[in-house]
Amino acid sequence: MNTTLGLRERKKAETRQAVHEAALRLTVELGLDTVTVEAIADAANISRRTFSNYFAGKEDAVLYGEERRYHLLIERVRAQPPELPPWEALCAAVDELWLEMGEPDREWALRTRLAKRHPSLLARQLANQSALERELADAVAERCGRGEAACVQPRVLAAAFIVALRLSMHIWIEEQERRTLREVMADLFEQMARPFTA
Repeated sequence: MNTTLGLRERKKAETRQAVHEAALRLTVELGLDTVTVEAIADAANISRRTFSNYFAGKEDAVLYGEERRYHLLIERVRAQPPELPPWEALCAAVDELWLEMGEPDREWALRTRLAKRHPSLLARQLANQSALERELADAVAERCGRGEAACVQPRVLAAAFIVALRLSMHIWIEEQERRTLREVMADLFEQMARPFTA
């Protein structure tokens, strides 16, 4: 029974990921206004009805990967050793995800960023980031009282970390140097950590 449930859940996760990838690819190529749910469903080899079982609309499908990464990050933060201070736990969680997901393609990241500037996607992203900030703050609060961030409010720490992640991506895309995103993030994390580790 457990094997069957595991297989079913894995199949659902694979379908959801395939729909997300199709939605993101079509949005980058054609623009969100041009893309239809039917086109996404066709590209993912599913029916329109099956699409509705996974996502409420095309915006949800496009942003699914970002939302999934946020939830994985929160899981990784909570899984860090309890003695690890908050900022170090946040950075260690990113390192773990990095090993799992690897370095993104710069050109694809730029095109994706441009595609996500659509007003309806920006509004959804802001809502997602606000929810992430609250969840990260909860994870950080569980660690407060230990180490350097004992006197820093968890929401301040979580917000600073999210800003560091977002700014790292912007700098990596915009700069002319060919540093990896991981190198840019490490540099920015070090700079952002100073007020929390002094």
